[in-house]
Order: sequence, then structure tokens, then C-alpha cells
Amino acid sequence: MKRLSLPRLAGATTTRPVAMAALLAGAALLAGCVLPPTNAPGLMDVAERPAEKALLAGMRAYDDAQYPTAELQLVQALKQGLASPRDRAAAHKHLAFIYCTSNRAKACEDEFRAALVDDPGFALTKSEAGHPQWGPVYQRVKQ
Repeated sequence: MKRLSLPRLAGATTTRPVAMAALLAGAALLAGCVLPPTNAPGLMDVAERPAEKALLAGMRAYDDAQYPTAELQLVQALKQGLASPRDRAAAHKHLAFIYCTSNRAKACEDEFRAALVDDPGFALTKSEAGHPQWGPVYQRVKQ
């Protein structure tokens, strides 16, 4: 098996271990360039914002089948200005579910449209899209 050797500069007396150490140190310095910014907000920072707090409360109320409370919280979250397009789409989606199940088809359709405006990549899961009440409304909006 042939041994590879590092190229030497003219007049250089560097030994292999020193060259390897220098190479590793350079790689470590470059790796430091890909660290995430230290000023990025954490979950606790985001969860304390009024709009995001209202979104979490609305989704919790929805999961607990407290639909009137969920509706109020989700509307409040949107009014307070959710920062993330995905969060706005999630609020609109849950409002659409509430409106469809309470026979407010036009409001349901409007919420699905708003979700798609806020997040063009918005899509229901397969089981959500197959729901008998809001599935057909969503399919109409997607066309």
C-alpha cells in the first residue's frame, strides 16, 4: 500500500503531526462559521408574545372541544399579528374547522382561502382532507 505524504513548501521543515494539527485547527475555525446566530428567539420567547399565546390557548381550547373559546382565541391571535405565516395558516385552519362544523360554510371557505394566502404551501393532512364537513370545502378552495 502506497503512503500519501503532504506536499512540502520549499524550505519548509514542518513535520507531519504539526501539519495535521494546523489542518485540524483550520477545519475547526471553519466549522465555527456555521453556528446559528445567538440572538435567535427561543420557544419561551415566542410563547410569551401575545399573539402566539392566544394561538396556543386557541389550539388548546380546540383540542378540548371548547369551540366558542377556541374561536375567540384564534381570532384574537390573528388580530394581534402572528409573526409566522405557518402560525397564521394554522389559526385560519382551526377557524375553518369550527365554522364548517357549525354550519357556516362561507366563513369556513374564507378561512381556508386566508390560510392559503398566508402560507401557499398550506395543506390539510390526508385524514383532515377526508373529513365529511370541511373536506369538500377545502377541496373547492384548492381548485
